[in-house]
Amino acid sequence: MTMRMHNLGRGLAACIVAATAFLSVGSQPADAGLFNWLSGRGQGRGDSEAAPQRGNFDRGGYEPDGSLPRGGSRAFGGNHAPPEDPNPAVREWLTNPQLGMPTLSPANIPATNEAIQRYQGIVAQGGWPTVPAYAMKPGSRGREVEILKQRLVITGDLSGQSIPKEYDPATTEAVRKFQRRHGIPPTGSMDRVTVDALNVPAQVRLAQLQSSLKRLQSLTRTTGNRYVVVNVPAAQVEAVENGQVVSRHTAVVGKPARPTPELSSKIQEINFNPHWNVPKTIVYKDLVPKGREMAERGEDMLAAYHMQAFDTAGRPLDARSINWFSPEAYNYTYRQMPWEENSLGFVKINFPNKDAVYLHDTPLKQVFSRKERFESSGCVRVNNIESLIPWILRDSGGWSVDRVLYMKQTGEQVSVKVPKPIPVFLAYVSAWGTPDGVVHFRPDIYGHDGAAETASVSGY
Repeated sequence: MTMRMHNLGRGLAACIVAATAFLSVGSQPADAGLFNWLSGRGQGRGDSEAAPQRGNFDRGGYEPDGSLPRGGSRAFGGNHAPPEDPNPAVREWLTNPQLGMPTLSPANIPATNEAIQRYQGIVAQGGWPTVPAYAMKPGSRGREVEILKQRLVITGDLSGQSIPKEYDPATTEAVRKFQRRHGIPPTGSMDRVTVDALNVPAQVRLAQLQSSLKRLQSLTRTTGNRYVVVNVPAAQVEAVENGQVVSRHTAVVGKPARPTPELSSKIQEINFNPHWNVPKTIVYKDLVPKGREMAERGEDMLAAYHMQAFDTAGRPLDARSINWFSPEAYNYTYRQMPWEENSLGFVKINFPNKDAVYLHDTPLKQVFSRKERFESSGCVRVNNIESLIPWILRDSGGWSVDRVLYMKQTGEQVSVKVPKPIPVFLAYVSAWGTPDGVVHFRPDIYGHDGAAETASVSGY
């Protein structure tokens, strides 16, 4: 069946990072993934395990966790494209999250109320100390370790016996506990993301809990027994059935300048090997400038990126007839054909909504092994999407993981209706409690919950 084309005029329809469009330019398709990211390879990434005991995070170059310092972008248009984490164990933790408890579980409402009471008490007592920005790790000693311990005691992450002023095993486990609660890889060592999360003020954490409670109270009334939820601050997708998380997927969601919207809808259709219709914002900012750059070298951008162009009447254009230096080039519409580096990957999850956003695959799997995954233009890229599709199409018959992957191999364009549309929620829950007594926080990346003044490159 023929793919339906989205309205090209919708600003969020791309849902891909526009900033890095056309960076890896080459006339050969192997080099011409339309939205290839700068991976940072060969640029001397750091590693938290190798950080010096008292190395300050604010020094120049890369941070100890391997991320770029603020303002250290090399990406097109000055946007930030952080490298994937160099630690294999961290990459595994990031790309294959544990199932855990559903974010939108009704049981989280009383647990979040209890968390609010706890944090109200912490705020009344003056909050917590600021942890120095030093790359502490097991074995470190000194005043900064003592301050870290004080901070961890206040939120209950550190309890029991611990050696004063020493980063001992108890402190290491307490840091891991804190990191897990905040969606940070539990290395037990301090990196910039962990320090930033530790130093979010207590009153801001309280505001996150209070705002998120209202959303939980609203959303849990409408989820039903089987649904999909994207928790935007967590950059994760959950498939939930009968109160249990069936699968959890690492995601990439909208950057602050192009946020993923909050919405409720129903998944109605799965599109295999879709076209990608380029929105006008990217046509203006990236596509036409790249067309001009390649034309100057005598190269055919449309061929390199497996694209088609259409005039204002919808008629296909010969690439040789396009004058990239004419204003008319901005008036054409462009679409990318299905291929191995199509910006939408090989499958798209469709649901009606006014923002023209959707969930989709991506050829750039390395983006899922980054700690910071707020990089899209509104849509949601889903890791291991091939395991989510059979669950969605369970009532369509015969859609196993193998069959889904076979569709990727064939490149055949097929749209499959979902017989029983599945509720989908794009939710903004930056803080919540769970019945096991754990209080979870994620970066208030869009500043909806009072944490905008504390946001950094890492989102904290």
